[in-house]
Amino acid sequence: MSFVEYSEFIQEGDVVIIFLGHDSMMPIKVESGAQTQTRYGAIRHSTDLIGQRFGSKVTCSKGGWVYVLHPTPELWTVNLPHRTQILYTTDIANITLMLDLKPGSVVCESGTGSGSLSHAILRTIAPSGHLHTVEFHAQRAEKAAQEFRDHKVGHLVTVRNQDVCKDGFGVVGVADAVFLDIPSPWEAIIHAKKVFKRRGGRLCSFSPCIEQVQRTCETLLDHGFEEICTLEVLQRVHDVRSVTLPLPDFGPEEGGTDSTKITSGPAPEEVPSAANPSYSSVTCRTATPPREMAGHTGYLTFATKPRD
Repeated sequence: MSFVEYSEFIQEGDVVIIFLGHDSMMPIKVESGAQTQTRYGAIRHSTDLIGQRFGSKVTCSKGGWVYVLHPTPELWTVNLPHRTQILYTTDIANITLMLDLKPGSVVCESGTGSGSLSHAILRTIAPSGHLHTVEFHAQRAEKAAQEFRDHKVGHLVTVRNQDVCKDGFGVVGVADAVFLDIPSPWEAIIHAKKVFKRRGGRLCSFSPCIEQVQRTCETLLDHGFEEICTLEVLQRVHDVRSVTLPLPDFGPEEGGTDSTKITSGPAPEEVPSAANPSYSSVTCRTATPPREMAGHTGYLTFATKPRD
C-alpha cells in the first residue's frame, strides 16, 4: 500500500480507511492480532483485513458491515489527525493546478502542519519528483515524517524542522514551485526566491486575513515577482433530490371549455387541498442549493518568478 501507488490486497502495516458511511470514516493501521472497534462490532485485522482486497465489504462481530478502502490524499484529508488547521480539497485542487505541478516536479513547502496538502502534492509529483517541507514545530515535524514513512512515500519527501523565515528551506536552486502557509509569508519570500531554479517557477501563499495578503503582495513586487493574483475559492454543493412543484389552474383557454387546463410537462398528480382545490402538482428530479454553505477559508496568492 502506498498513497501514490495502488495495491490490490491488504498487507500487514498498511493504512486503510474504514468506511461506515459518507459522514463516518476512520483510518487504521493494519496489525496482525489487533482489533478495531466500530459501532457495528469488532474488526479482526488478521482474519477480516490481511489478505483481503481493497474495497471489500467486511462483516463485523455484531453482524453489521463496513467497506475497507484504499487510502488516497482526498480520503486522508477528511480523516487525518488534526495537529493544525488544514487545507481541504477545494483549495488543494486550485493550488495543484495553478502551481503547474506534475510528475517530476520539485516543490518546497512551509509549514507541513498536518500533512493534508503534502500528501496531495506527493501523489501529483510521483514517481520522480520530490517535496522539501519545513515545519517550525519539532513534534509536528517528527510526526509528519513518521506518517510519510508509514504511508510508503518517505522516499519522495524531506522533512526539516527549522524556521523558514530565518533559515530558509535548506536547499537552493532546485524548486519548480513554492507553497507558503505560515503567519508571516512576506518574511519567507527572500528565501523562496533562492530555492527556485534559474528558469523561474510559481509561488503560492495561503493566508486567512487580507492584511497578510496585502503585505505579501507588496513584498513579492519588491522582489521582482510577476503575474501576481489573489483568489478565494468557495464551494457550493447542490443536492439532487425529488421535489413537488404546484401547477396552478389558470382557467380555460380562450375559446375552450372549462375542462381545458394550461399545463406542461408530465401528467400532474392531484394533491387534495382545502385552500387550493383546483391546484395540481408535478414531481421531478432537480438540483437544490444548500441552505447553508462553508464560508471563507483563506486567500490564495499566486506569483511567478521571472527568469534570471
